[in-house]
Amino acid sequence: MPGMTMTQAALTEKSDRQAPGASTAAVRRTMVERQLRPFDVTDLPILERVLDVPREAFLPADLAPLAYSDMAIVLKDGAGKARGLLPPLVLARLLQGADIRPGDRVLEIGGAGYAAALLSGLCAETVSLECDAALAKSAEEGLAAVGASAKVVVGPLEKGVPDAAPFDAILVLGAVEDGLDALFGQLAPNGRLLAVTAAPVTGSSQVVRYERHAGLAAGERALFDAAARVLPGFAREPAFAL
Repeated sequence: MPGMTMTQAALTEKSDRQAPGASTAAVRRTMVERQLRPFDVTDLPILERVLDVPREAFLPADLAPLAYSDMAIVLKDGAGKARGLLPPLVLARLLQGADIRPGDRVLEIGGAGYAAALLSGLCAETVSLECDAALAKSAEEGLAAVGASAKVVVGPLEKGVPDAAPFDAILVLGAVEDGLDALFGQLAPNGRLLAVTAAPVTGSSQVVRYERHAGLAAGERALFDAAARVLPGFAREPAFAL
């Protein structure tokens, strides 16, 4: 195609022949070119997954028109409480920062199904943890609709899924103020954990990658700025004041 690189042409051809979500294939391609690439998401397998997976399959009908917006979407859980979803460009860059490998076992937390669908084509095994039964059911239905393979588990987000550990990567897809200790214990010896955390000096939110080597803490690195709602179970307990 004139003006396109071979990689861009391949991605375009792939999106055009996609059957599920074919009506939004062009919108997904536009999102890749105008949102993800300018945000330094360049990993080809991740871009292919974004083109493959219709995000609207994981949203209620009234929010489907916002599926490819660059804004965070707020869902309601079974109790009517708000749950924020990371915008696709933030999620894609977080996945890129996690260095997901084909043989990895990955735990994703709070992604409402869409992140698990992307991961299902990038790693060997994906476990998706939700604390709300209604969101878990919606995630399972979306995964089935797009033909993605991932195990959805219901339980406290901060507790992880110890019965399925260890994981090569754990992705907390929302903001955390506290409560990562149990998750660190579920990492493989050379695993990594990514979450949106508050920077101690500026107070701004950043996606941070925590690493383990031989089972011990091996450092942490801020990857990029990103705002997100605090996920259930990860809020800091209020300090006692006299």
